[in-house]
Amino acid sequence: MHVAIILYDGFDELDAVAPFEVFQNAGAAGADCEAELVALDDREFVTASHGMRVGVDGVLDPETDRPDLLVVPGGGWNSRAEQSAWAEAEKGEIPDAIAVLHEAGTTVAGVCTGGMLLARAGVLDGRPAVTHGGALSDLRQTAAEVVEARVVDDGDVLTAGGVTSGLDLSLHVVEREFGAEVADAVSTEIEYERRTDPFDG
Repeated sequence: MHVAIILYDGFDELDAVAPFEVFQNAGAAGADCEAELVALDDREFVTASHGMRVGVDGVLDPETDRPDLLVVPGGGWNSRAEQSAWAEAEKGEIPDAIAVLHEAGTTVAGVCTGGMLLARAGVLDGRPAVTHGGALSDLRQTAAEVVEARVVDDGDVLTAGGVTSGLDLSLHVVEREFGAEVADAVSTEIEYERRTDPFDG
C-alpha cells in the first residue's frame, strides 16, 4: 500500500508525523506498506504550524500519481492562520487534488481539520464524518453528516477528530488492510493503546 501524506505550510506536525510513523512501522512489521511525505509543488521542505521544518519526498501530481491512500493533515483551521488548512481551503489547490485523486480511486483520509479540506473537496457530501472539536460547527455547515466519533470509516473516505487521532486512524487502516496482528505489533512498538473502535459508516 502506497500512502502519500500531503504537506502544506501550517500543517500540524502530529497530524502528519504520527500516521507516517504508524505506516512505516507497519512496513517494518511485514506489511506491504510504505509512506511518503509529498507536496503539490517542488520544494525541499515545508514549515509546520509549530515551526518544525519537514523535508518533502516528492511532488504529488494528482493527474498522474495514484497513491492507494492520501492522508490529509489539518492545522491552524480554527485560528484562520495565514498558513493553515483554512488558507489551503481558500486557495483550493489541495481540495481540487483530493477530489481528482478520490475520483480516480484513491482512498482519502482527513486527520483533525484535514477533514475540512476533504469537505471543501466535496468528498464528504452525504457521508458520515468528524473533525477537530473546534471545527465541528464548520463541518455542520457542509453537506457532511457529522457524527460523534474519534475515527469514522466510510470505506474510501475516513476522518478523525482531534490532533492525536491520526494515531487511531492509521492503526485502524493498518488493521483493516493488513490484519490485527500487524496493527498490534505497531501499537506495541510505539507503546500506544488505541482508544476507540471506529464509527463504521
